[in-house]
Amino acid sequence: MRACIHSIETFGTLDGPGIRNVIFFQGCPLRCLYCHNPDTRFIKEPNYNLKELLDFVVKYKPYFKASNGGVTASGGEPTMQAGFLTEFFKACKENDINTALDTCGYVDIDTAKLIIPYTDIVLLDIKHLDENICIKLTGKTNKKALELLEYLEEEKKDVYLRQVLIPEWTSSIDYIKELGRFINKYKCIKKLELLPYHKIGETKWNNIGLEPPFKDVPPFPYKRAKEYASILRDEFDLNVV
Repeated sequence: MRACIHSIETFGTLDGPGIRNVIFFQGCPLRCLYCHNPDTRFIKEPNYNLKELLDFVVKYKPYFKASNGGVTASGGEPTMQAGFLTEFFKACKENDINTALDTCGYVDIDTAKLIIPYTDIVLLDIKHLDENICIKLTGKTNKKALELLEYLEEEKKDVYLRQVLIPEWTSSIDYIKELGRFINKYKCIKKLELLPYHKIGETKWNNIGLEPPFKDVPPFPYKRAKEYASILRDEFDLNVV
């Protein structure tokens, strides 16, 4: 069994707790207008087998243990290579390595049920709560992501919800408060990560011969993101970072 891996970050600190190996899988079903990894869209020739990838991450176990870290599967959308991902996470757990799944949620529940038993934490990027706006923003509905969240609630799986703050799309105070009310319905959501939209990914669009769809959209102000985080803490008693 082999997988197509875009790259591996060996000292990740932003995609789950502690120090982590962040493994970026190729392939994504969405076409987000603000994507900062557009070069991971398509699955290419497989370049890692299971043993090779496991041997790579096991070398970093001392760092994982010292920091309560582990391995995060990101992308792209790692569930597009579900068979390999399931076996890899299973092998990680057999080696006492914490596992985190960074997902857009666009995955069938039957597929998720293969992966989630070997997943310690799910980092779920909710995109947008409104289905029609989500389709405009990503090319796909949000129904699968919401169904996945319901399943994770049933399984009592720890979820870190992620929301990118994009001017004119997810930046209004009304939307932020709607997000707060939504999160308070779920006991499984342990943390909300507010991620200000940035322009770092634009070079990647240019490198693959495409014009960034949001080239005229300004970065979201970090100060305003902090203000929104304070509102969500004060009014909805949420753990926000």
